Amino acid sequence: MLPLKEKDKPIVHKLLSAGCCARCVLRFCCTRVQAAYRQPEQETLKELRAFISSTENSKSQDAPASESTGDNKSHDAAGSESAGDNKSHDAAGSESAGDNKSHDAAGSESAGENKSHDAAGSESTGNNKSHDAPEDPPSKRAKLEPTETDAGSEEKEEDAAAESRVCVVCLGILQEFCDTAQAVKIAEAVKAEKYEFDSVMCSVSLPAQLCVREHSCWLHVKKEVRDKGLVLDKEDIIPLKEAFKWVVQGQVSKGLGGVAVVTKGGLEVGVEFTHEATDADCHFLASVCPDCFKPAKKKQSVFTRMAVVKALEKISEAKFLRHYPCPPTRTSSCCSLQGVQCLHVSLFIAGRYNKFSRTLPQTPWVIDGERRMESSVEELIGASVLSSFRAEGFNFSSSGREDVDVRTLGNGRPFAMELLNPHRTRLSRAEMKQLQETINESSDKIRVRDLQIVSRDAMSHMKEGEEDKTKSYTALVWTRKPIQSDDIIFIGDIKELTLDQKTPLRVLHRRALAVRQRVVHSMSARFLDPHHFHLELKTQAGTYIKEFVHGDFGRTKPNLCELLQTDTDILELDVESVDVDWPPAIPE
Repeated sequence: MLPLKEKDKPIVHKLLSAGCCARCVLRFCCTRVQAAYRQPEQETLKELRAFISSTENSKSQDAPASESTGDNKSHDAAGSESAGDNKSHDAAGSESAGDNKSHDAAGSESAGENKSHDAAGSESTGNNKSHDAPEDPPSKRAKLEPTETDAGSEEKEEDAAAESRVCVVCLGILQEFCDTAQAVKIAEAVKAEKYEFDSVMCSVSLPAQLCVREHSCWLHVKKEVRDKGLVLDKEDIIPLKEAFKWVVQGQVSKGLGGVAVVTKGGLEVGVEFTHEATDADCHFLASVCPDCFKPAKKKQSVFTRMAVVKALEKISEAKFLRHYPCPPTRTSSCCSLQGVQCLHVSLFIAGRYNKFSRTLPQTPWVIDGERRMESSVEELIGASVLSSFRAEGFNFSSSGREDVDVRTLGNGRPFAMELLNPHRTRLSRAEMKQLQETINESSDKIRVRDLQIVSRDAMSHMKEGEEDKTKSYTALVWTRKPIQSDDIIFIGDIKELTLDQKTPLRVLHRRALAVRQRVVHSMSARFLDPHHFHLELKTQAGTYIKEFVHGDFGRTKPNLCELLQTDTDILELDVESVDVDWPPAIPE
């Protein structure tokens, strides 16, 4: 039994007459009971017809009842006439006694009557001949009372016509693509992609012109509803996408072995519909609302779904009805299913890397379209990771970054990778360890440790309070003026030195000009020769170490040149530790 109310009857009647399918009628009646959409469309259509015919039958039954009352009155009048006939019959009886007396006279006339009787018989024969003439046509009332056989055949013909009719709103999406056979096809297409997944969600891409057709049908029933003193807001209509998902998602899930159906995450199964025959339905909006349709770089057509929806919100009812029929015109063809696209939600892995080369950038180094280095840290790690997870791509991020000529030693720098559309998502701990070994054996320039799968939320730990963390460095420093070991002893006594660092010249092309305050927490120096010493520093994350050493033409103050009162420069720099407690360490 459909969950419909008396107030829905005019909407149902209006939409069925306009050429809407049964499921679209339920959408306009704001039916949120999902089971109503899942039952076969023909059953729903029969129930809808029975629902509206109950009102029509009650009206037609009222009319014969009033006629019956009139017949009873005439019957009473006929009864009174019958009583009068009985009285005249008694009078005829008294005359009969007189007739007996004149019986003999009547007998003489009898022969004559017999002759006349023969004449009457001949007239009767003539009447039989006239009986063969055509009868009068049947009364109109007889046409209103068809036999059960006729009514059944008419109903079957109507069902067959409705079944072959394409819905004027959904253009067949809720008719032709909501059965078990279509769900099986979608499930088989997903299986062919060989994904690993625990849950599935369905996404639907619809032709933009369906918005126009739905708007037209809404205006079509709006007046009817308004006349009844009711209100039908467009926002209350069940979205076509939702109705489609209610019917199909469960069937697809069953075809995939009963995996969980979710609204976000897991494997996204996308279906895209088109209908070229009605593409021009929304073109009139471009002349009425030109501001809504602006060319976009990645869009083939300006008539996107969002643009059409925006235009329909701006256009007045009167202007819409001048340009578009209400209800929409019928079409003989259904929408076409363009295919099934699968997209798995991103998977995240994390770890720490060491970089042992002074000619290896962290990310691909491209200047003016020309590649400067043959490889990078992210590429050396990413190649093996992509192969293992069968992902289409990745995004690499880390806790800070080192220059191409800077090594990263110690326990390494935390990094994370977002794997795009991975086909594999379940690597065991042993498999992750094997992947880590494969990366480390692929190059002697890097080494990876603590490789593991993490959640999206855990990624925030790497960036959380990044500038409040500390990092330790070792630098080889050159001095123009010869120095002795005593000249650099004071460096170890400097604590919590605050620097004002203007954006370095070497990164000014990619970073905004600003003055950033950073803190050098502690330093120590180890004498090597009159022009070289080792400098160990522990600083706030984000400190430009090279600029602190050579001063960057006075853009960093104070700097080591000022402290030693001689020109200094940095020859080598190593990152010894990045004090971020993430990702969790994994015992070797």
